[in-house]
Amino acid sequence: MIHAIGRRKAAVARVYLTEGTGKITINKRELKDYFPSELVQFVVKQPLNLLDVAEKYDIKVNLYGGGFTGQSQALRLAIARALVKINEEDKKALRAEGFITRDSRIVERKKPGRPKARRRFQFSKR
Repeated sequence: MIHAIGRRKAAVARVYLTEGTGKITINKRELKDYFPSELVQFVVKQPLNLLDVAEKYDIKVNLYGGGFTGQSQALRLAIARALVKINEEDKKALRAEGFITRDSRIVERKKPGRPKARRRFQFSKR
């Protein structure tokens, strides 16, 4: 069993990879139930499809925080990291596609005296 963690925005994905038939379980639910969107399912499976191992491993995921986009990208990173732990030669191909790089952009904090992080209250000269 291989364990890896992926993070994106406020989302955290903990992945457990085992030899199997390609079943992906997220928080005790199927991938199609957890992420109904075909586009998001594609994002999750990108590293597996790149290396042609989609039917080779069973993936169990604990996923929390953030929205569906952040969660799917955190899961993609975690799967890519787990695949690198299994076979170090795959790292070059995954890095070329950008699946190994952690996207560190997070929401900027709200500042005092402003309605949002950078937005200012409406100004009127009168």
